[in-house]
Amino acid sequence: MIDTSLNLGFIGLGVMGFPMCRNLAKKSGCKVFAYDLDPSKPAELASDGVTACGELKDLVAQTDIIFMTLPGGKEVEYLCRMERGLIDAAIPGQVIVDLGTTPVQLTRDIAQEFSQANVPFIDAPIARTRHAAVDGTLSIMVGANDELFAFIKPYLEYMGSEINHCGETGCGQVVKIMNNMVLFQTVNALSEAFAIAEKNGVPNDKLAQFFETASADSFALKNHAKKAIIPKNFPEQAFSVMYALKDVAYALQLADQSELYAGGAENLCKILEKTTEAGHGDRYFPILSQMIGPKDAEG
Repeated sequence: MIDTSLNLGFIGLGVMGFPMCRNLAKKSGCKVFAYDLDPSKPAELASDGVTACGELKDLVAQTDIIFMTLPGGKEVEYLCRMERGLIDAAIPGQVIVDLGTTPVQLTRDIAQEFSQANVPFIDAPIARTRHAAVDGTLSIMVGANDELFAFIKPYLEYMGSEINHCGETGCGQVVKIMNNMVLFQTVNALSEAFAIAEKNGVPNDKLAQFFETASADSFALKNHAKKAIIPKNFPEQAFSVMYALKDVAYALQLADQSELYAGGAENLCKILEKTTEAGHGDRYFPILSQMIGPKDAEG
């Protein structure tokens, strides 16, 4: 049960944030205020009951819970720590929820800074596709204490179908970053398997069919291999190579802070960098499969 007297704020109306904000406005029964650097984005949601805010301070002044979907940690840090940013402007008792993927230590540091102003900060990064964002079936991984999780979960359920409490502050980011690290490496493994099998007489669609009946079956096979790699469907306005590279960099940063070696992630980082250098940084990340070519003289 949510308190419909509370006003909700939404910052960042990109590929994922736009449909998430729409779902929140249409389903929650709360007043929703939105802010984006592109003022046309909030305006497009007016028919769904969203009130556009021309400036960040206007949104902060009118809301009780603020959700953010920003590209990455750099943007989260700037929005929170800039002069007259969220940390300066937040009102005691307000709740800030980061729905994006942000480095773990930065998340914990910012949460500590908000706590000094009596403002809880929750990390709740999302997973799954834009289609899931539109349908409200995202997977959301939450880092918060038990009380805050119980409070925020009903609001998150308007945007996601699986809301998981991963632990205290920062643990949602840990789970999300590790999830993506495994997913991206699986997509790369499938890409290599398809390339090798095809060179040796087994078509990609047949290999995928066989994998589905064997131990190589996976979410990545069903969603990224069959829908992107095999049909060579790598659009823009999807989860891009640059976003994947960012998340792998966060994983490596976390491994380094943990004094652990992650060789698979390091190799994946090189592949994503190569894909970006080839001009595919804005394309759907399974396009990394197109980087598999003849073995060079040094390989």
